[in-house]
Amino acid sequence: MTVKFLTALSVVCLLPALLAAQKNDPVLFTVHETPVHVSEFSYIYAKTNGPNADFSRKSLEEYLDLYVKFKLKVQKARDMQIDTVASLRSELDGYRRQLADSYLVDREVTEKLAKEAYDRIQQDVELYHIFFAAPRSAAPADTLAQYERAMMVKQKIEAGAPFAEMAREHSDDKSALTNGGHVGYITAIFPPGMYELEKAAYTLPLNKLTGPIRTGGGYHLVKIGGRRPARGEIEVAHILIRRESEGDPRAKAQIDSIYRALEVGADFEEMAIQLSDDKNSGQRGGYIGFFGINRYEPAFENAAFALQKDNEYSRPFESTAGWHIVRRISKRDIQPFSVEKSRLEARIKNDDRFEEARRAMIENIRKQNNFTENHAVLHQYAETLDESFLTFRWKPAIEKNESVLFTLGKEFKATVADFEEYLSQSARKRLRYNGTLEAAPAAEILYKDFVDESCLKFEEMHLYEKYPEFKALMREYEEGILLFEATNMQVWSKASQDSAGLEQFFNEKLKGKYRWEERGVVQHWRLQPDGKDQLGDVLKSAGKTSAEKLLERFNAGGKELLSFEEKTYERSKAPTGLQGDKWKPGALTTASEEPKTKEWTFLKLNKIMPPADKTLKEARGYIVSDYQDHLESKWVEELRKEYKVSINRDVLERLIKS
Repeated sequence: MTVKFLTALSVVCLLPALLAAQKNDPVLFTVHETPVHVSEFSYIYAKTNGPNADFSRKSLEEYLDLYVKFKLKVQKARDMQIDTVASLRSELDGYRRQLADSYLVDREVTEKLAKEAYDRIQQDVELYHIFFAAPRSAAPADTLAQYERAMMVKQKIEAGAPFAEMAREHSDDKSALTNGGHVGYITAIFPPGMYELEKAAYTLPLNKLTGPIRTGGGYHLVKIGGRRPARGEIEVAHILIRRESEGDPRAKAQIDSIYRALEVGADFEEMAIQLSDDKNSGQRGGYIGFFGINRYEPAFENAAFALQKDNEYSRPFESTAGWHIVRRISKRDIQPFSVEKSRLEARIKNDDRFEEARRAMIENIRKQNNFTENHAVLHQYAETLDESFLTFRWKPAIEKNESVLFTLGKEFKATVADFEEYLSQSARKRLRYNGTLEAAPAAEILYKDFVDESCLKFEEMHLYEKYPEFKALMREYEEGILLFEATNMQVWSKASQDSAGLEQFFNEKLKGKYRWEERGVVQHWRLQPDGKDQLGDVLKSAGKTSAEKLLERFNAGGKELLSFEEKTYERSKAPTGLQGDKWKPGALTTASEEPKTKEWTFLKLNKIMPPADKTLKEARGYIVSDYQDHLESKWVEELRKEYKVSINRDVLERLIKS
């Protein structure tokens, strides 16, 4: 399976499509004799404009001008041979492989998995389990020992031993010590590596002990206690009164008092701010936010989800934290499949079920393309390998072995020489078996990987033919890279590095464009907690005394009770307390205590500066941006002179709908 063969195969596959395109896809415009067809322009126009792609004359003309400029820059990038830079080619090849992987996943299988997950998230499942740790990396003997241990515990439970007692005694899930193996209600999608456990949770009969079930972490004995409609997510606020001890009457009396106040019209948020012992949420009016099942303890979760209407609040209830009143703000139920699908598919692709989809896809490729293989050739070749095969010393035979290992489709044949090329490039895979397998069985395992990769590469050759959007995405990505690199060289880097040109542009074009409005120099004063009793004197003196004298007076004797720093603000962005008629020299804000440091702080407007032009240094970011626009405009003018642009107005007219 050589690169030349694959390249030739791709040309053969694409030729009919290319011939058809010439007949049904007229050229809209050319840049330096490079054609841009209607299909390309229509696709990118619709994609960029979204719901505003109305194909009106004005909209099409505007976008055509933008796309011509884009293609001029891409043409220049190709002439600069940016597309031959090794690092960029490598980046593009990496993107192509990544994009091909997403297209090569059997879409029917992925759709099936997403629908399966969607059906499951409609329900919450009450799970009991006893866990026996045996990660995939564990030694076979250790894995077997854990399996036998799980079987022993299962037999005891079936003989009458209480499940909770067995969980506390044997489970490697430490939470079993307190919950007896009762995980509680959970919902799909389960964490990565737990697909088999998820299957069991949604398919097993209730209250039947099952297992051991193998997951990525080990073995599970499982029992399903119940299933209910999914609770979804709820947005809440709460008021908490912590108790000093169990049965604390003070806490109960206080929460009851708050509840009575709410019943006669007290504001929930104000009560939370003033009285809640949960200070984090209390300062936000008790707001906790959205949460789903199994995040908080059952008492809190059940009280929250029992609320049927927005803004309804619960009666007081008790948790391990204390006494609560919870208020429902909103409820978020499971959305339609069309909305949930993309989120579910993203999670599926990070899960072991995705590998099942991949295996199904490869099997489908083999079936559709009449895959046949010659086991005798593989076995004969594997027997020729010696101990060097599993080391870096091994090299393919000089004389190429053209015996056929397998065929795919009508023309594709993989030979022993192709397999050897693959093995040569897969040194790490080979070395993985050094010390655990002999050369022949290791080669046969690697052959399976070779077949899988060959099937995927074979299918890749048909992607441009099967999926026009794949071809469009690859073109977009490649031209995007070229545009970025060329623009960086011609515009962005030049604008940031050409100091002389930037200064000249600023002096000639932008003087007076960027201005400061009236500004004030504000002193931010801090008085240490030890100086609290002098706060009144400090404020009285600050309004009529210079900063130097103020520091000298109140920091006498080596103390550092008082300090300040200056900041400059434009009038429209003046700090609170110095706005409106307070914007005048010498104005002071009221003092406030910092909750954490207990320092007392206040502001003083020390002086006011009139409006003024910004210097190049002060407005550099804006000026560099303007300079970039200037350089890009000049660059496009030069490109229009360098490259001929021809627009087929008749074709454009046929695109216009309004």
